[in-house]
Amino acid sequence: MSNEYYNNQVREISQQYLSVSFDDVHSAWSHHLPPIFEKNNANILDVGAGVGRDVKHIAEVAAQTQKGGDTCQIYAVEPAEELMRVGQLTTQGQNVHWLQDSLPALDKITRLEISFDLILLSAVWMHVPASQRTRAIRKLANLLKPGGKIVISLKFGMTEKEQQERTMFDVSVEEVERLAQNLGLFSKLEAANTSDKLGRSGVHWQTLVLQLPDDGTGAFPFIRHVAINDGKAATHKLALLRVLLRIADGHAGAVLRRESSPSGDRVILPLGLVALYWVHQYKNLIDHASLFQTPNKNPNMGFMTKDGWHNLRHRAAADFRVGNLFVGDDATALYKTLSASASNIKNMPCKYITLPNTDAHVFEVASKTVKAKQSIFLDLPTLQQWGEFSLPESIWLALSRYACWIEPVLVSEWVKTMASYQGNIAYAAPEKQSYLYQSLNWLEPKLTTKEVRERFETLSANQSMECIWSAKKLTSKYDIDHNMPFSRWPNNDLWNLLPSDTKVNNHKRDRLPSEQKLIHAKERMHDWWQMAWISTDNHSQKKRFFAEANIALPGLSSGNTSLNDLFEAILLQRSRLKEMQQLNEW
Repeated sequence: MSNEYYNNQVREISQQYLSVSFDDVHSAWSHHLPPIFEKNNANILDVGAGVGRDVKHIAEVAAQTQKGGDTCQIYAVEPAEELMRVGQLTTQGQNVHWLQDSLPALDKITRLEISFDLILLSAVWMHVPASQRTRAIRKLANLLKPGGKIVISLKFGMTEKEQQERTMFDVSVEEVERLAQNLGLFSKLEAANTSDKLGRSGVHWQTLVLQLPDDGTGAFPFIRHVAINDGKAATHKLALLRVLLRIADGHAGAVLRRESSPSGDRVILPLGLVALYWVHQYKNLIDHASLFQTPNKNPNMGFMTKDGWHNLRHRAAADFRVGNLFVGDDATALYKTLSASASNIKNMPCKYITLPNTDAHVFEVASKTVKAKQSIFLDLPTLQQWGEFSLPESIWLALSRYACWIEPVLVSEWVKTMASYQGNIAYAAPEKQSYLYQSLNWLEPKLTTKEVRERFETLSANQSMECIWSAKKLTSKYDIDHNMPFSRWPNNDLWNLLPSDTKVNNHKRDRLPSEQKLIHAKERMHDWWQMAWISTDNHSQKKRFFAEANIALPGLSSGNTSLNDLFEAILLQRSRLKEMQQLNEW
């Protein structure tokens, strides 16, 4: 798209676009909006939102239609900076979130890890070159919820001068339908040969609505195929899928970037994080449950080196998590264990997991040699030292959105696989496999608030303390509450633990706080974080606080130290949890 043209002509274009109404332009498809407004946790995205006419109308109707505290979240993407400034003024005071972003990458909106019920491309598609359209449709499809829709208006009758000035290209219904079909999207022509509402001679429009069925990307069936049908000489493939699922489900901030490739967009993760979770996962199975992970009766696997894994046998699985510090011999052993695990991941599951009927690798590893040191703090920059792990964006999104359905499949197949190994023959009978299931529990840190409670007691000895949610003065009777409910998203990070009145906490229980509740408590949250973890002389606590938050929450950079940005990321995570797990709100 020619941003320069639109920025230079912003006044003329603004007057032109705002001279016609949403209903004038979009009456052919607007009947799809009311069912979306009736949904809980609905999200709508306008790509190429221009001066904000359409998102303003959508936000106004949503505000009038929706009842209760669950408002439709509306996002507007616009590449031309001057148009976006007008759009922000047009929608001032409305529930519209603006980002300067563009097709085909949509990097900023993708980093938010949000999926949408409806995506609007009004007068945008002709700006996308033919060479970029396959990627653009794939990117948009990856942003849809199951059942979500893409509305595309196609412009015909463009003059050669207009195409040159505005960087426009010819379009066709047939091309869009073909691209959509390749991704499993249904297409429906909602309007044909609609006259131009600005009265331009020879110009007419056609509108297509594309819809995504459940997992139209094919990622979910592929994951299921690898878990159930693919050959397994050991448990490596299942282990890798489960590690990636746990990162996708619990560490939205772990994505370093997204890249395009001939076969589709890819998500780039720190290889050290994949290796760390690899160790976390196998630790209990091998060292404590004494379960064999290969068909032979050799308990040792390729990543279990004498100077690495075997020097960490005294450590528990929960020790291998972001925010922890290892020193001395333990640090040296962990460096070597992560290096051996990264090598094992590259040479075993990544080498043998390929696309159906091809030799094309699904997962790619670019590894680096890391020298062992006497101290290692587990945060995102540290874990990037080992290199990068790449996977298709469609698989990343499927793991994130369908984690609660995929994980039971992985665990069940892992149990069956272990039960078939000679070394685990004692558990071959179905009635004895409960031990195998128990050993595969993902060992999170225990539900404990001891550390935060001790910090609260220290602070309360010298100053008055308030309940985060109610602002009540806290006395000897208080609770430490998990902001995001631990029972549905096990997270003991410092940012997620908040002092609360006991009665208030009992009323909240394991429900998800509403957006309004969070916003109402924002100032008190900031005060607590600042007092407990930021303004302390203990530098390691502040470092840990942000390390945990920046990798767990979506949209934060690894070096973020802004509490405002952290709070915005919590609102996004709340939205993701509500969407993916359909949690009850408080």
